[in-house]
Amino acid sequence: MIVCAGNSETFSFATPMGVGLIEMSINLTRLCLFDKPDFLLFVGSAGSYGTHQILDIVESKTAANIELAFLQKKAYTPLENVVSTQTQQGKDVIVNSSNYITTDAILAQKFVSMGIELENMEFFAVLKVAQAFDIPAGGLFCVTNFCNESAHEDFLKHHEQAKRALHIHVNRRIGELTS
Repeated sequence: MIVCAGNSETFSFATPMGVGLIEMSINLTRLCLFDKPDFLLFVGSAGSYGTHQILDIVESKTAANIELAFLQKKAYTPLENVVSTQTQQGKDVIVNSSNYITTDAILAQKFVSMGIELENMEFFAVLKVAQAFDIPAGGLFCVTNFCNESAHEDFLKHHEQAKRALHIHVNRRIGELTS
Protein backbone atom coordinates (compact mmCIF):
# COMPACT_ATOMS: atom_id res chain seq x y z
CA MET A 1 0.00 0.00 0.00
CA ILE A 2 1.21 3.48 -0.86
CA VAL A 3 0.35 6.30 1.55
CA CYS A 4 0.97 10.05 1.62
CA ALA A 5 0.34 12.94 3.99
CA GLY A 6 -2.66 14.63 2.42
CA ASN A 7 -3.88 18.23 2.24
CA SER A 8 -1.75 19.75 -0.54
CA GLU A 9 0.40 16.63 -0.83
CA THR A 10 -1.76 13.98 -2.47
CA PHE A 11 -1.14 11.55 -5.30
CA SER A 12 -3.54 9.52 -7.46
CA PHE A 13 -1.72 6.32 -6.46
CA ALA A 14 -1.57 6.97 -2.69
CA THR A 15 -4.00 7.06 0.23
CA PRO A 16 -3.78 10.26 2.33
CA MET A 17 -3.23 9.56 6.03
CA GLY A 18 -2.78 13.00 7.59
CA VAL A 19 -0.22 15.75 8.03
CA GLY A 20 2.33 15.59 10.84
CA LEU A 21 3.25 12.93 13.34
CA ILE A 22 -0.08 12.76 15.20
CA GLU A 23 -2.54 12.64 12.28
CA MET A 24 -0.34 10.10 10.48
CA SER A 25 -0.08 7.90 13.59
CA ILE A 26 -3.81 7.90 14.29
CA ASN A 27 -5.00 7.32 10.74
CA LEU A 28 -2.34 4.79 9.76
CA THR A 29 -2.96 2.81 12.95
CA ARG A 30 -6.68 2.78 12.18
CA LEU A 31 -5.96 1.53 8.65
CA CYS A 32 -3.63 -1.22 9.91
CA LEU A 33 -6.17 -2.39 12.51
CA PHE A 34 -8.92 -2.84 9.95
CA ASP A 35 -7.03 -3.73 6.75
CA LYS A 36 -3.38 -4.52 7.48
CA PRO A 37 -1.28 -4.03 4.32
CA ASP A 38 1.56 -6.37 3.30
CA PHE A 39 3.90 -3.42 2.73
CA LEU A 40 3.79 0.34 3.37
CA LEU A 41 5.42 2.88 1.09
CA PHE A 42 5.22 6.50 2.16
CA VAL A 43 5.62 9.06 -0.65
CA GLY A 44 6.18 12.75 0.03
CA SER A 45 8.31 15.85 -0.05
CA ALA A 46 11.36 16.49 2.11
CA GLY A 47 13.64 19.30 3.14
CA SER A 48 17.38 18.82 2.76
CA TYR A 49 19.81 19.58 5.56
CA GLY A 50 22.37 20.18 2.80
CA THR A 51 23.36 16.74 1.50
CA HIS A 52 20.70 16.46 -1.22
CA GLN A 53 19.74 18.96 -3.93
CA ILE A 54 16.35 20.36 -4.89
CA LEU A 55 14.24 17.77 -6.79
CA ASP A 56 16.52 14.84 -5.85
CA ILE A 57 14.54 11.62 -5.41
CA VAL A 58 15.63 9.76 -2.26
CA GLU A 59 14.59 6.40 -0.81
CA SER A 60 14.86 5.54 2.89
CA LYS A 61 13.91 2.96 5.47
CA THR A 62 15.25 4.86 8.48
CA ALA A 63 13.68 7.76 10.37
CA ALA A 64 14.51 9.83 13.41
CA ASN A 65 12.47 12.06 15.69
CA ILE A 66 14.96 14.64 16.93
CA GLU A 67 13.74 18.09 17.91
CA LEU A 68 15.85 21.23 17.54
CA ALA A 69 16.02 21.68 21.32
CA PHE A 70 17.89 18.36 21.51
CA LEU A 71 20.57 19.74 19.15
CA GLN A 72 20.85 22.83 21.34
CA LYS A 73 21.28 20.65 24.45
CA LYS A 74 18.05 22.08 25.89
CA ALA A 75 16.08 18.83 25.89
CA TYR A 76 16.44 15.07 26.13
CA THR A 77 14.17 12.10 25.59
CA PRO A 78 13.92 8.70 27.24
CA LEU A 79 12.17 7.41 24.08
CA GLU A 80 13.62 5.58 21.11
CA ASN A 81 14.20 8.35 18.57
CA VAL A 82 15.50 6.38 15.57
CA VAL A 83 13.63 3.53 13.86
CA SER A 84 14.56 1.50 10.79
CA THR A 85 12.95 -1.20 8.70
CA GLN A 86 16.17 -1.72 6.75
CA THR A 87 17.26 -5.36 6.79
CA GLN A 88 20.45 -5.06 4.74
CA GLN A 89 23.83 -3.90 5.98
CA GLY A 90 25.01 -0.53 4.78
CA LYS A 91 24.26 3.14 5.10
CA ASP A 92 20.69 4.33 4.73
CA VAL A 93 19.48 7.92 4.38
CA ILE A 94 18.06 8.98 7.74
CA VAL A 95 14.98 11.20 7.51
CA ASN A 96 14.14 13.29 10.57
CA SER A 97 10.51 13.96 11.47
CA SER A 98 9.07 16.73 13.57
CA ASN A 99 5.91 18.78 13.53
CA TYR A 100 8.19 21.79 12.99
CA ILE A 101 10.25 22.72 9.93
CA THR A 102 13.91 23.61 10.40
CA THR A 103 14.71 27.14 9.24
CA ASP A 104 18.17 27.49 10.80
CA ALA A 105 21.01 26.46 8.46
CA ILE A 106 23.46 26.07 11.36
CA LEU A 107 21.16 23.59 13.12
CA ALA A 108 20.62 21.84 9.78
CA GLN A 109 24.38 21.25 9.62
CA LYS A 110 24.23 19.68 13.10
CA PHE A 111 21.76 17.14 11.70
CA VAL A 112 24.20 16.38 8.86
CA SER A 113 27.01 15.86 11.38
CA MET A 114 24.76 13.27 13.07
CA GLY A 115 24.25 11.46 9.75
CA ILE A 116 20.71 12.78 9.23
CA GLU A 117 20.15 14.12 5.71
CA LEU A 118 16.47 15.01 5.21
CA GLU A 119 13.36 16.05 7.09
CA ASN A 120 9.76 15.06 6.48
CA MET A 121 6.98 15.61 8.99
CA GLU A 122 5.37 12.15 8.79
CA PHE A 123 7.99 9.47 8.09
CA PHE A 124 8.93 8.61 11.68
CA ALA A 125 5.25 7.97 12.46
CA VAL A 126 4.93 5.74 9.39
CA LEU A 127 7.88 3.59 10.44
CA LYS A 128 6.78 3.39 14.10
CA VAL A 129 3.31 2.20 13.07
CA ALA A 130 4.84 -0.25 10.58
CA GLN A 131 7.13 -1.55 13.34
CA ALA A 132 4.20 -1.98 15.74
CA PHE A 133 2.28 -4.03 13.17
CA ASP A 134 5.35 -5.85 11.81
CA ILE A 135 4.87 -4.45 8.31
CA PRO A 136 7.84 -3.92 5.96
CA ALA A 137 7.97 -0.21 5.07
CA GLY A 138 9.94 2.47 3.33
CA GLY A 139 9.78 6.01 2.07
CA LEU A 140 10.24 7.79 -1.23
CA PHE A 141 10.93 11.51 -1.11
CA CYS A 142 11.53 14.41 -3.46
CA VAL A 143 13.51 17.35 -2.06
CA THR A 144 11.61 20.64 -2.24
CA ASN A 145 13.83 22.92 -0.16
CA PHE A 146 16.91 23.35 1.96
CA CYS A 147 16.36 23.73 5.71
CA ASN A 148 17.19 27.40 6.04
CA GLU A 149 15.45 30.77 6.39
CA SER A 150 13.76 30.44 2.97
CA ALA A 151 12.54 26.86 3.56
CA HIS A 152 8.83 27.67 3.30
CA GLU A 153 9.12 29.87 0.22
CA ASP A 154 11.30 27.29 -1.53
CA PHE A 155 8.89 24.49 -0.55
CA LEU A 156 6.02 26.40 -2.14
CA LYS A 157 8.10 27.18 -5.22
CA HIS A 158 9.13 23.54 -5.85
CA HIS A 159 6.21 21.57 -4.40
CA GLU A 160 4.19 20.99 -7.59
CA GLN A 161 7.31 20.05 -9.56
CA ALA A 162 8.36 17.63 -6.78
CA LYS A 163 4.92 15.99 -6.81
CA ARG A 164 5.17 15.53 -10.59
CA ALA A 165 8.65 14.02 -10.21
CA LEU A 166 7.38 11.57 -7.58
CA HIS A 167 4.41 10.65 -9.76
CA ILE A 168 6.71 9.90 -12.71
CA HIS A 169 9.15 7.95 -10.52
CA VAL A 170 6.44 5.79 -8.91
CA ASN A 171 4.74 5.07 -12.24
CA ARG A 172 8.10 4.07 -13.75
CA ARG A 173 8.85 1.75 -10.82
CA ILE A 174 5.38 0.18 -11.00
CA GLY A 175 5.92 -0.34 -14.74
CA GLU A 176 9.25 -2.05 -14.04
CA LEU A 177 7.62 -4.38 -11.52
CA THR A 178 4.71 -5.33 -13.76
CA SER A 179 6.68 -5.93 -16.98
